Amino acid sequence: MEITQITNHKKQYLELLLLADEQESMIDRYLDRGEMFVLEDNGVKAVCVVTDEGNGVCELKNIAVTPGSQRLGYGKKLINHLLNHYAGKYTRMIVGTGDVPSSVRFYERCGFEPSHRIENFFTDNYDHPIIEDGILLKDMVYFKREVGVF
Repeated sequence: MEITQITNHKKQYLELLLLADEQESMIDRYLDRGEMFVLEDNGVKAVCVVTDEGNGVCELKNIAVTPGSQRLGYGKKLINHLLNHYAGKYTRMIVGTGDVPSSVRFYERCGFEPSHRIENFFTDNYDHPIIEDGILLKDMVYFKREVGVF
């Protein structure tokens, strides 16, 4: 298994990024200013983008695992890599997601705790309804975690 930072041609991973954020115009808002990492294990298994939000805070804007590799620990390994990689540079990582049980459980298992909510985020920012696990997304729920603390 290898995790590498991608600095050029980030759009080559667009298909995978769209699994976690299904509107390209939304990805375009953070892709160029974010740092991208790819996890490979006999091929690409996961990708993520992290942005600097100022005041010692970074945001995990997108994390996606290939469909055939989900629930095998790749997402958690990638997050742990980020928490270690950013130790000393940031004090806190935040992540926003849809308010669905599977996503909430995933981030809680990765050591994140609830932070705040942005009401109507999905209905105000996407040009079509976003449905995850059969749930129509409305609000963005945020989680937070200290960086470099395991």
